Amino acid sequence: MPANPDPSAGRVKRVLVIDYSQTGQLRRVTERILEPLRADPAISVHVEQLRPQPDYPCPWPFLRFFDAFPESAHGVPPALAPLSLTGEEEFDLVILPWQVWFLAPSLPITGFLKHPVAQRLLRGKPVVAVVACRNMWMLAFEKLQAMLHASGARLLDHVVLTDPGPTLATFVTTPVWLLSGRKKGFWGMPDAGLSEAQIAGTRRFGLALRDALAHDREQGSAPLLAGLGAARADARLYVSEKAGTRSFFLWGKLLRAVGPPGAALRKPLLALYFLFLLTLIVTFVPLSLMLQALLRPLFRDRLSRIQAHFELPSGSAGERYHLYGD
Repeated sequence: MPANPDPSAGRVKRVLVIDYSQTGQLRRVTERILEPLRADPAISVHVEQLRPQPDYPCPWPFLRFFDAFPESAHGVPPALAPLSLTGEEEFDLVILPWQVWFLAPSLPITGFLKHPVAQRLLRGKPVVAVVACRNMWMLAFEKLQAMLHASGARLLDHVVLTDPGPTLATFVTTPVWLLSGRKKGFWGMPDAGLSEAQIAGTRRFGLALRDALAHDREQGSAPLLAGLGAARADARLYVSEKAGTRSFFLWGKLLRAVGPPGAALRKPLLALYFLFLLTLIVTFVPLSLMLQALLRPLFRDRLSRIQAHFELPSGSAGERYHLYGD
């Protein structure tokens, strides 16, 4: 007797992609990953664009930029324009590009993950998260994981793309980019954001996802992007992230107590917080990095554990890179 036909044979795989990008950098990364998926007739891609109400400007006015941190730190979802989905649609895979705002998931992404439609869409679905950011993302990733877990989603992979510039330089170049729109480096500093090579190289993730979907691997629990250098964590920044996250939370609580976003009473407090944050950046961060460098032999095992924890689930190993890399 002939074998029973595979009921999934010939079925088009449906991929949902969440889209929000201010500078356009994350959208370029997403498009590069999607190229192999869109070229495959066995895969259908739906891009859902998030539209906060009101939208966030870019470049940002100075005070409005900092006025977004209390809600970011406390995970307060903004209003979104109606989604094109109802939550009853079925997708085989969800690709979730996200950003870090003030050491937390960006407000539009928080708004989506806490939206009733997303709660229905994501339940039981495999998710591949992709972050493009300056360099501090670890504690924000924990918050993202918590929201995905609350929705019942299954996080299979995490791709991390960080600004290749020196840590202290990016404390200047990234805010200048967001506040003025100037990405080009100045005063001997590097350009802000990802390099062109980094963006181009993300096509390997799309190729691997295409092959995984063809073999139904998204139905399992194993990472689809392991061995492709998806996520490398810098454990040296963990202490700075903890201090910054605590600062944003406490000051955010105070600012939320005096009024909603845009309230006049927030402005003097925001100016005061900016001075506090600047002091923190020019003193605590360099001191933390210097002390960790001096004490690294004593904390090598702890730093290794932190790195290994935050590189999950996809990891930083590159043994499959030759299969998909350019």
